[in-house]
Amino acid sequence: MLDISTAAFWIAVAQIILIDILLGGDNAVVIALACRKLPDEQRKKGIFWGVVGAIGLRIVLIFFALQLLAVPWLKVVGALLLFWIGVKLLLPEEDAHGDVAASTTLAGAIKTIIVADAVMSLDNVIAVAGAANGSMLLVVFGILVSIPIVVWGSQLVLKLMDRYPIVITAGGALLGWIGGGMIVTDPALPPNLLSGIPYAKTIAAVLGAVLVVAIGKWLAARATPPAAIDLTDSSKG
Repeated sequence: MLDISTAAFWIAVAQIILIDILLGGDNAVVIALACRKLPDEQRKKGIFWGVVGAIGLRIVLIFFALQLLAVPWLKVVGALLLFWIGVKLLLPEEDAHGDVAASTTLAGAIKTIIVADAVMSLDNVIAVAGAANGSMLLVVFGILVSIPIVVWGSQLVLKLMDRYPIVITAGGALLGWIGGGMIVTDPALPPNLLSGIPYAKTIAAVLGAVLVVAIGKWLAARATPPAAIDLTDSSKG
């Protein structure tokens, strides 16, 4: 377990917070949509209890994910999933928030928030489990710090992501970095496999980051339709 007084602990916390912002920013939009038909006096209650339930469920899911990552080869599988999530983050994506149903009751809105968060948070759960290095303290601390940022600051973050695409690229690179580091720490690999390579985990992390960004940018370029070419010669006529 990482020591709270070490730089490694706080770097891991920063990674978890960044993951929560990048992969959980849409959750605030879901909360708003789920509570939009509630009376004004019940909206704050719906938001509060919905967030509490969603965060509690997410911590439970991450706890089980941490246990699974101790099983041989599952870190490799988790790393491949992180690569895919990172690449998907770099691709243009259609907005699907219209599918979130609004409820007219407080209990219904809370249920909608928790269920929607659970469905949307698979990528978040895998990424946070990978960044936590097996520490539930890191998971809980990182998520608790992230709550006010995600709930109250997500709109600002989404605007920054729209205005500065480098933020999204950095997020994809972070997921690739975590995935690369996970692969070389899988318990199925022979202990001495990488012992002769200096900084093997760091090298694998860098390669993972580069791989995700390269594939993501390539696929994004292919998915973007080419600009129309104006064949009209303005110098004529």
